[in-house]
Amino acid sequence: MANLLINGSTYKVDVPDDMPLLWVLRDVLGMTGTKFGCGIAQCGACTVHIDGKPIRSCVLPVGAISNRTITTIEGVGATAVGAKVQKVWLDLEVIQCGYCQSGQIMSAAALLATTPRPDDSDIDAAMAGNICRCGTYVRIRAAIKQAASQRQS
Repeated sequence: MANLLINGSTYKVDVPDDMPLLWVLRDVLGMTGTKFGCGIAQCGACTVHIDGKPIRSCVLPVGAISNRTITTIEGVGATAVGAKVQKVWLDLEVIQCGYCQSGQIMSAAALLATTPRPDDSDIDAAMAGNICRCGTYVRIRAAIKQAASQRQS
């Protein structure tokens, strides 16, 4: 039995300790915004925040998360930075097929939460490993820069 704090709510789940968080979110709790991509933490589609840091949920066993705060794409918009990133993503029409974009948004929001004015090397480092098969990288970079240029609300 695991107690998980996700997007501000507590969930009790009866799952094996070695079950990846991704499958707990998607299959047990019905939070399908976090996507399965590769299953080996290389593509970024499954990115969530654990205590504010971007983590690949496909390889994170749920038993390793006790007493930590989890934020998913369903909850990131409740944060000031997350809401700003989501709005800019829509304003600049970043999304093409959309499959990778929840992970992209989660990585971008984590970057801007810790580095409000990132330069290109900061963006490259934070977004490395987030793969977009449609090639929206130019729009992703522009969206991060636009979000960074907006005033803090």
